[in-house]
Amino acid sequence: MRVIFMGTPEFSVPVLTALHDAGHEIAAVYSQPPRPAGRGKQVQPSPVHAKAEALGLEVRTPVNLKGEDDRTAFAALGADVAVVVAYGLILPQVVLDAPRLGCLNIHASLLPRWRGAAPIQRAIMAGDARTGVCLMQMEAGLDTGPVLLREGTDIAPTDTAGNLHDRLSEMGARLAVRGLQQIETLSPVAQPDDGVSYAAKIDKSEAEVDLAWPAETLVRHINGLSPFPGAWIERGGQRLKLLRARAVDGDGAPGTILDRPGLVLATGVGAVELLSVQPAGKPPQSGADFRNGARLSPGDFLQE
Repeated sequence: MRVIFMGTPEFSVPVLTALHDAGHEIAAVYSQPPRPAGRGKQVQPSPVHAKAEALGLEVRTPVNLKGEDDRTAFAALGADVAVVVAYGLILPQVVLDAPRLGCLNIHASLLPRWRGAAPIQRAIMAGDARTGVCLMQMEAGLDTGPVLLREGTDIAPTDTAGNLHDRLSEMGARLAVRGLQQIETLSPVAQPDDGVSYAAKIDKSEAEVDLAWPAETLVRHINGLSPFPGAWIERGGQRLKLLRARAVDGDGAPGTILDRPGLVLATGVGAVELLSVQPAGKPPQSGADFRNGARLSPGDFLQE
């Protein structure tokens, strides 16, 4: 098929790669404009932009698709279908209608649960047992279109947003290829009205955690915000990021180190084992290594 691909972050890259490797003709790749990034704030292309250039594909980076020239240029590509994966811009109806078969979206949740910007993080933070990926026919509403294909996966107790992101991205790539293979015969299924929830964008103010929270709540927050922005507590006047955790048995004053191997501390209800942490200015390390380096003993408080 002749395909327009629209995506921006790392999540979208495996889908673009899979469609290219499957032999589809990628008429053009749309991505958000290059922006300052990294410590030096150098202007850098998005991950999709960089991958598209590596594949020798034309890249277009309009600020939006409101202008008549941009809309005309989009339609002039004569695409059979557009595949949209975390593009980051709202597509006006005239753009949705331009490809012969419309625009398809890969969304990282089992719709109608977690429509919106941060479905992976919100699923973990809410304690969902299962999530997945949907291939959806796009319409004007926010992730409201009928679903063509879906695939699910269990959320393990120690899954972080980072590793779940990677798993769902690969699932999305498979689903996109399968969807285009079967598109002429797929029957769209309208999303039910029951079970709708919205995944609001993660705000950095959500990242500070309280060791007096119940262990299950704390673990969901830690794992759901890892690796970015990273849940944190203050220790010695600096932030200590908590990047991966699991709930375990135990009790004591919240924040005290328990007499266990590794870095296990009591919470408001139960205990958590911190499997990965990141002190300010240092790379991530295991909880056990951090405990040894900080010379923490049973009964010490993690927050000094």
